[in-house]
Amino acid sequence: MKILGIGNAIVDVICKVEDNFITKNNLTKSTMKLFFDENEFKNLLKNLKIEKTISGGSVANSIVGISQLGDQVGFIGKVSDDQFGSNYEEGLKKENVEYFYDKKKEELPTGTCLILVTPDSERTMCTFLGTAGKINENDFSSDTIRKSEIIFLEGYLWDEGGPKKAFDKAINNANKVAMSLSDLFCVDRHKPHFLNLVKNKIDITFANEQEITSLIEAKNFNEVINFSKLLNKLVVVTRGEKGAVVINGEDVVESNAQKNLKILDLTGAGDLFAAGFLHGYINKFSTKKCLEKGTEMSSRVIQQIGARL
Repeated sequence: MKILGIGNAIVDVICKVEDNFITKNNLTKSTMKLFFDENEFKNLLKNLKIEKTISGGSVANSIVGISQLGDQVGFIGKVSDDQFGSNYEEGLKKENVEYFYDKKKEELPTGTCLILVTPDSERTMCTFLGTAGKINENDFSSDTIRKSEIIFLEGYLWDEGGPKKAFDKAINNANKVAMSLSDLFCVDRHKPHFLNLVKNKIDITFANEQEITSLIEAKNFNEVINFSKLLNKLVVVTRGEKGAVVINGEDVVESNAQKNLKILDLTGAGDLFAAGFLHGYINKFSTKKCLEKGTEMSSRVIQQIGARL
């Protein structure tokens, strides 16, 4: 197994909305809000027209992208034995992703993420984690972890209790660890833990400029570069229109963003960037080529609706 993803098994429900819907429901554009009340979440969804339903989750999107590029991949994510859970499993199998989870009836339903796409193509996410957020160390075997060259974790999944124990088990048995910081909300919520992971446990960190700047409380991007150089590990930062950069010790490699794209939906841009980069990395591309492959994949996905190619 080349890459094994461990993340939130979430069914993405994509809807187009006007900006006033975001304001009216006290949401912050371009961020992710967690819902803990299932009824509150259902109320938000009930008057919306659903454009598309997809087996999603950040790392799962990346893993599917890597599979589409021809690499052998797997995924671990917790679902319930319900309709969405069955759809989720089938969706991964169709994409040639080996699914390492035996679903059973859980107290909570399979997780759902409502992705609200505004006219400017920004996406605002409302997530009811359901059973996805209850993953623990008993949900997968150490042997499965050891058999993969790289494990890829998502910041969205990290939380105290079961998820933290699952992270620890995965990291302690891994050959190499990559992780996405996922979202500014996650970084701000778990800053000391994420900082410890980036400094001491992770071999490849994926972040956007906003996330990494907040994580280290940097005043400018030079501080991000200097911090990353000291780590002596791969730090991969996407910077929107400014392209992307990889810092590995004293080596700093940059790649430009693609121009004149017809952007429809930014959902999955970071996920598919990571897919392209990791595909390059495990196939021993140069750092520049890894960046370019990441940029190519993210550029393709933002010109369509949804986070899968």
